Amino acid sequence: MTTTYAALLRGINVGGSRKVPMAALRTLLEGLGHDGVRTYLQSGQAVFSTGHGDEDGLARELTGAIEKRFGFAVDVIVRDHAYLEAVAEACPFPAADLEAKQLHVTYFSAPVDADRFAGIDPAVYQPEEFRLGDRALYLYAPDGLGRSKLAEQLSRPRLTKGLIATTRNWNTVVKLVEMTRT
Repeated sequence: MTTTYAALLRGINVGGSRKVPMAALRTLLEGLGHDGVRTYLQSGQAVFSTGHGDEDGLARELTGAIEKRFGFAVDVIVRDHAYLEAVAEACPFPAADLEAKQLHVTYFSAPVDADRFAGIDPAVYQPEEFRLGDRALYLYAPDGLGRSKLAEQLSRPRLTKGLIATTRNWNTVVKLVEMTRT
C-alpha cells in the first residue's frame, strides 16, 4: 500500500546557510525510491509517496541521505496525510477568522505533555496563546511569529530538549494537507 507523506526539514535555507535546493531535495527523495515527489516553498517541505517504511524510519533515512549529500545534519519530521489533516482539523483557534501569520503549528517528533510547559504563565503573554495537540503545539500570535514573546519562550532549548520541533504558519499547514491528499 502506498502512503503519501510530508517531510518537514528544520532550519534549512535560512540566513544564507544550510542550503538545500528544492530541486536537489526532490532528486534525493526520488533516489531513495519515493514517487510523486513535490516541494513547497524554499523553507523545507517535501511531499512524496512510498510503499515502504514508517514515519520515523523515513525521517531517519532522509536525515542520513541529506547529511551524506550536503555535508550537514538536518532534523526531519515525516508525517502522513491523516495526521496532518487531523492536526489542522483539531486547531483550537478560529483559523478561518485569523491571518495566516497569526497562527502557527509546531510539529514535534514525539508526544509532549503539559508538564513540559508548566513553567509558562499564560497570563504574562496575553493576548498570545498556545495549546497542545497530538505531537503538535498551536500558537496564536496576533502580531506574528517574529514579534511573539511567547514563541520565543516556547522555543527555549529546555522545553524542546530531546525532541525535534519545527514550526509552520497556517498557510503551510493547510497546503501540506492539500498536497498529501491522494
